[in-house]
Amino acid sequence: MAQQNTSNIKLGLLVLAGLFLFIGTLYVVGKNQNIFGSSYEIKARFSNINGLMKGNNIRFSGIQAGTVKNITIIDDTTIEVSMLIDKSLQPYIKTNALASIGTEGLIGNKIINILPVKRNAPVAREGDLLAVHKAIDTDEMLGTLSVTNKNIALISEDLRMTVHRINNSTALWSLLKDSNVAGNIKTTLNNVRMASVNARNVTGGLDALVKDVRQGKGSVGALLTDSSFARDLGRAMIDIASAGQRATAAAGRLDTTIMDIQTELNNGKGTANALLRDTGLVVKLNASLDNIQKGTDAFSQDMEALKHNFLFRGYFRRLEKQQRKESRKTTSN
Repeated sequence: MAQQNTSNIKLGLLVLAGLFLFIGTLYVVGKNQNIFGSSYEIKARFSNINGLMKGNNIRFSGIQAGTVKNITIIDDTTIEVSMLIDKSLQPYIKTNALASIGTEGLIGNKIINILPVKRNAPVAREGDLLAVHKAIDTDEMLGTLSVTNKNIALISEDLRMTVHRINNSTALWSLLKDSNVAGNIKTTLNNVRMASVNARNVTGGLDALVKDVRQGKGSVGALLTDSSFARDLGRAMIDIASAGQRATAAAGRLDTTIMDIQTELNNGKGTANALLRDTGLVVKLNASLDNIQKGTDAFSQDMEALKHNFLFRGYFRRLEKQQRKESRKTTSN
């Protein structure tokens, strides 16, 4: 009898323990699923939920805020996630908050992170739709790291080959061992420094020259800043233009005269035609020129005879002496 009572007591304790365990499990699950607490529902729409499942946790600024209630496919590019949020956090979740899908740890379960935005906005209420922030996906990050590792491997291989070529380059090492190279480089640097100093001096000289020109110093400055010179230059240009106009007019008149002469020659009229084409006039002109030449020769002979005549000999001698004196004065000066 006593043994049966002991067995009953043990059985009762086991049943009570199982009942307490069942109640505790229900409480924990109900707490996580917001079954026994007050909650409200908000939504977010994603193009890819990256393995998110119903019942996964939702966090607001790192605080446990609720669980995923339902996942609905709207179309081929939109998936709507319904979220049960603890009512106590409602005053802090605004309509401009951002929802993003993350991971618990590096490779843990998927969760939804609700991130607040530092701007004033109304509080999110039942059924409101939150904006979505696309977080960095672990698979994409691993793919990027894989590509980066390949690139680093290629770069390291190229670097190894470059170092190997440098180590096996006898010309480079001989150049580095040459003691004259350092002196040549130093001389080149000194020449470059002197060239830069000279360039700076030339630049300073040009700057001073430009400053003097702007201030009207020197001949160039006077020419560029003298207003009277500018006026004189303007007048000279006007005179040149006027002279050009007069020359054009004279050329026009000369052209008209030449055309008139050409017309007279073509028509056989006028003085030009008589002078150029009348043979009788030409003969008369030649005869007149011959008579003038003969008269000039006769006059020269008469003057020579007068020089030897005793009446005019003294006059011509005085005239010759006076001419000699004048020529000597001119030579002495």
